[in-house]
Amino acid sequence: MATGYPAPHPSRRPSSRLRTAIGLGALAEVVVYVLVASWIGLGWTILATLATSALGWVLLAKQGTKALGELRQRAEEHRAPGRALGDAGLVALGGLLMVLPGFLGDLLGLLCLLPVTRGLPRALIARLVVSRLPVAMRGPVRVRSVRAEPVAGPVEEPFRAGPATRVIDGEVDPDPRR
Repeated sequence: MATGYPAPHPSRRPSSRLRTAIGLGALAEVVVYVLVASWIGLGWTILATLATSALGWVLLAKQGTKALGELRQRAEEHRAPGRALGDAGLVALGGLLMVLPGFLGDLLGLLCLLPVTRGLPRALIARLVVSRLPVAMRGPVRVRSVRAEPVAGPVEEPFRAGPATRVIDGEVDPDPRR
């Protein structure tokens, strides 16, 4: 039976790896929860789950306020958000993981919420993103000049933001490893 919709393109399908990882993560959470419940009892396990959720709310409020304050300060100073934006995202992710029931998610949430350990998830996410970029888009980008004569232009503010005051002819080196 034809529905009138084209078949989904293979690159547009949801990632089966992501679905598998989420399914295995949920299964691991259930297994750990059952093991903890058999070790300390169901009542204490439920109490521990509620305590870690409350701790998650407290840490989310404290670290979230700090991260949003830093973002606001950078915006007022007209600076790029940089690491502060990543920290705010990690705080939000960590808070979500802490509030949801489960002990493995609580551990991952603590890694994202605490400033001392936030560098580890930041480095793992950066490595994942860089590994998925094409080689030509990975840094550093090297540009070589193709102009032989010197460029004349104002020298009092050569690197100010805004409209370009100086133009340099060049081309991007296709092989940055040289």
